[in-house]
Amino acid sequence: MTTPRTEGTDWSTDRWRDDALGWVGDSLAARGLRVTGPVDPRVRPWSLVWRVPTEAGPVWFKANNPGTRYEAALLAELPRLAPGAVLDPIAVDVERGWSLLPDGGPSLRDTLAGKQDVAHWQRVLPAYAALQVAVAPHAELLVARGVPDQRPELMPELFDRLLDDEEALLLGEPDGLTPELHQRLRAYRPEFAETCRRLAEVDLPATIQHDDLHDGNVFVADGYRFFDWGDASVAHPFGTLLVTLRSVAYAGELKPGDPALARLRDAYLEAWTDRHDRATLREVAGLAMRVATVSRALSWRRALRSADPARAEYASAVPGWLEELFADGPV
Repeated sequence: MTTPRTEGTDWSTDRWRDDALGWVGDSLAARGLRVTGPVDPRVRPWSLVWRVPTEAGPVWFKANNPGTRYEAALLAELPRLAPGAVLDPIAVDVERGWSLLPDGGPSLRDTLAGKQDVAHWQRVLPAYAALQVAVAPHAELLVARGVPDQRPELMPELFDRLLDDEEALLLGEPDGLTPELHQRLRAYRPEFAETCRRLAEVDLPATIQHDDLHDGNVFVADGYRFFDWGDASVAHPFGTLLVTLRSVAYAGELKPGDPALARLRDAYLEAWTDRHDRATLREVAGLAMRVATVSRALSWRRALRSADPARAEYASAVPGWLEELFADGPV
């Protein structure tokens, strides 16, 4: 049975708030700025976010829980590894999992405003792939900084451990895995390990994999910039396509197999055609998206390492993503 780690997540105390406000104030003062009004909070079990007003416009403070604290280290590294593809932080405290970012302007979701338009994604995905290519030589550095290591060769063992975590799986509970599906997943382990082996043997480098890349996590001012890296891992790059293509399909009311989704997949894969032909890349993308369903379950389990009662609202995401292992992919 797993006991959620809760250290550093009691954001409700006056002492924690005073410490965080002091850090924000000092970080802004170093830039010649000051807080000009009350902060506007948004609290989730995995993070607290403040919109902080300043005379130069809003800035954004984020505190991660222990399961996602590595995001702060990632925010410190990515601007150096992929300049222009992410925001340059005002300040980062890696040990406490705190970050302070400038305002990034409108998101892709704001820009689309509900319109069924995939044209932006035809430009977003190559830009994101370029970020992954730039970061790939530094994968070991990111792992050393605490970013979860979910490379294909490690995923079978991570899958086994997840299946042993009956608490996270909500085994036998109304929103959890049924015992029958649990047994089916256990029986699937050799096939999953073979899928991971096939991924690992294709010469494509592990790199940062956002794992939640949708229109709410892309800024569109001054080019495309990517944010909200709390689900990220060092993994097979193509796993990103799982969430991205599903989110595009949902927003555009597209059915699995729609040619528009295939075009987006191929626009993303273009960055890797110097290594393999397109047919191979498409096959590998399908394998990577299947493995990424387990990555999603793992990221949700990390995010819910919290004593916040609100975690119950999201707990079904862990078994829910494992169930998706047997679903058809978006393309």
